[in-house]
Amino acid sequence: MWTVSENILDLASIHHKETIFTIGNGYLCTRGAFEESYPNERRATLIHGVFDDVPVAFTELANAPDWLGLTIFLNGQKFSLQDGVLHQYERTLDLKSGLLKRVVRWQAPGGQTATLIFERFASLADEHLLALRCRILPEFDGTIEVRASLNSNMDNEGVLHWRFLDQRLIPTPQGQVAALRVRTRKSKIELAYAMRLDVKINAHQNNQPEYWDVESIPTLRVARAVRVGQNVEITKFVAIATSRDSADPMSLALRHLENASDFETAFSAHTRAWEDEWNRCDVIIEGDEEAQLAVRFSLYHLLIAAPRHDNRVNIGAKTLSGFGYRGHAFWDTEIFMLPFFTFTSPHIARNLLEYRYLTLPAAREKARRAGYEGAWFAWESAATGEEVTPTWVPDFHDPKKLARVWTGDLAIHISADVAYGVWQYWQVTGDDEWFARYGAELILDAAKFYASRAEWDAQRQCYTFSDVIGPDEYHDHVNNNAYTNLLAQWNLQIALETLDWLKQHFPTQAQTLTERLRLTPESLGKMRDVAEKILILEDENGLIEQFEGYFKLKDVNLSDYEPRTRSMHEIFGIEEANHYQIIKQPDVLMLLYLLRERYDQKRIRINYDYYNPRTDHTYGSSLGPSIQAAIACVMGDVEDAYEHFLRAARADLRDVRGNAGDGIHAASAGGIWQAVVFGFAGLRVHGGEWAISPRLPKQWKRLSFRFWLHGKQHIVDIP
Repeated sequence: MWTVSENILDLASIHHKETIFTIGNGYLCTRGAFEESYPNERRATLIHGVFDDVPVAFTELANAPDWLGLTIFLNGQKFSLQDGVLHQYERTLDLKSGLLKRVVRWQAPGGQTATLIFERFASLADEHLLALRCRILPEFDGTIEVRASLNSNMDNEGVLHWRFLDQRLIPTPQGQVAALRVRTRKSKIELAYAMRLDVKINAHQNNQPEYWDVESIPTLRVARAVRVGQNVEITKFVAIATSRDSADPMSLALRHLENASDFETAFSAHTRAWEDEWNRCDVIIEGDEEAQLAVRFSLYHLLIAAPRHDNRVNIGAKTLSGFGYRGHAFWDTEIFMLPFFTFTSPHIARNLLEYRYLTLPAAREKARRAGYEGAWFAWESAATGEEVTPTWVPDFHDPKKLARVWTGDLAIHISADVAYGVWQYWQVTGDDEWFARYGAELILDAAKFYASRAEWDAQRQCYTFSDVIGPDEYHDHVNNNAYTNLLAQWNLQIALETLDWLKQHFPTQAQTLTERLRLTPESLGKMRDVAEKILILEDENGLIEQFEGYFKLKDVNLSDYEPRTRSMHEIFGIEEANHYQIIKQPDVLMLLYLLRERYDQKRIRINYDYYNPRTDHTYGSSLGPSIQAAIACVMGDVEDAYEHFLRAARADLRDVRGNAGDGIHAASAGGIWQAVVFGFAGLRVHGGEWAISPRLPKQWKRLSFRFWLHGKQHIVDIP
């Protein structure tokens, strides 16, 4: 199962389909809008690192000029799915090659009929190159006119980010090139496009397009006489570069355009690159077509958003596939997406972690402004790592009112999440040089933050963390969230181990970091003291209280609210939800999953049985179901695990939450891989060794995947 397809034009789900039919190459992504456009579409191309913050309050990825535009006339009749008669419609995304294809047999209002076959891809072999081909098979004698454009008049749902600079026609040996230059309004990032239009009729090249100098929308036009049965092939190549890539982005774009000789050659290089990707990370499931497709779909969307050549960017919570969360990165990366890359594509994982290293200055400044030491990473991070979480959002019940967003102020677990990703990367890759140069500093500075943030409770003789938000965002302003406390404790312990390791293996770096981070005997003593005396809310049976006072909240029976199509957060309201035990996602269970080597099955079972029925699985957080599945596998509850797995698998393909139009749920995509590999396959690694304890769903006949451990690729094949 490699294909996502539709054979009915369902306009009610147009935004959902734009998301799932997104193409990309790790440099940019383009949503699956139609080349000829359609009313109320969310047409977008988003490029890594191209943020702007005018005139909105916070920075967001700027919707780049549209490169898709292809307007077609059959004997003067404009091709549009709004008009005429649609005799055939089929759209497919080949996950194996990243090719989006649409076949339409259309009859114009005037009676002219033709089959149009659209194909496009964002080259994985050349991240600056985009290709679009349209083959037209006319069933009439007459004319075909094609207008290929670049449109800089794009916006982010009403917000304008681009200033037009210039456009021109550039003659080249391969044909006329239309060039466009724009610049973001505040961040001053320049973007250059170069477009070429190649035309063939019955395989005969005919490259003499007419140039229309329409300001902000440079256009190349071709009109040709055709006869029944002739094959008209239009190929549009577009090369893109920014001032983040080169001081002269237009020259760079032109060089990449020159390298594109024809569609088939460019596509062959692209498919070879995809073959390499899948050889590293494909997961094979036999006996369950839905699961197989869902896994490959998830991995495809992670791969097209993964920066291969840039360590200055991260993957946003909605990847590059939609406007949701404005392209901001969360803990979603380190806890949900990063493990997939760490185990299959360490070079990508390294880039993502180096982004966190490059944003350390902003994390330190955030901690300093709050009165703490060390590094407190932004809950929502963009270009610089500064906090860009919105302070207010429209209220669920009354959009005219605003609700306060507290995560940027209170979600302190983010620093431990980053540290966890760093530590896991090192344990899996064994990359000592990288860890000594980058990773150790991230772990140590995060630990320094927790030592500074911890509060001494003289009455109970322990350290606490008050006024926080844990992973369960239905409850804010809580004290001693278990996930936060225990991940902070883990971070402090690992930091002390890291410094000891550095002193033994990289003494010069140990001395450098000791001086840079001011790791005095007193500060190291504080780290050790906090780690030993942090408050842990756990009863004699091993049941962990999610936060102080949680057990005293009102319980709720979720079945009393069924059927429903909204989250309990929406039903209760933001403030009222704080008074109930209902949780957005498995907060305590997430802790047990991450630190599962420290907890026996009995303790996991007690907590699973308590928190599972109190979790808003379907309409809460998309982050939860995959982790629920993995932790259920630990206990051998395979049927429960599979039920949770399906919730994650259907999040985007079936749009079960009704918000897939905002972009792919990237954390869920990464979590699906974890549920399969760490859950159903039971993969465990320790010190360069690995083992599996399979617990496959009964319908799965085979599970196979590959992963890297200490520089060597391993193949797991479970019959």
